[in-house]
Amino acid sequence: MTKPIDRRAAARSYRERKADRGIYSVSCPATGERWFGASQDLEKIQNRHWFTLRQGTHPNRALQAAWNRHGEAAFEFSLVEILDSELNTLSLPRVLKERHAFWLTETGAKSV
Repeated sequence: MTKPIDRRAAARSYRERKADRGIYSVSCPATGERWFGASQDLEKIQNRHWFTLRQGTHPNRALQAAWNRHGEAAFEFSLVEILDSELNTLSLPRVLKERHAFWLTETGAKSV
């Protein structure tokens, strides 16, 4: 017999978790296109993009067009850089912006 789940403890644990923050990429190997983005919660960002792409409502038109042409199976999501978990919350937006700009410049890719 399995032990019942303590829902309150599970909810508390979820709220107290430290989300990984950093830079990610979405790529389409079929076309060689790659897009970079920054997120304060890397665990959830792929689901957010895939959902809007499946719905046909993604704000990045070039990414949506590539998705429509090649389909979900042609796309890859990868974590590029995870920031230090001890990074000051006040400096986080600035650091994410700087690292995102670095990867765009370094690779010549587009922004998500």
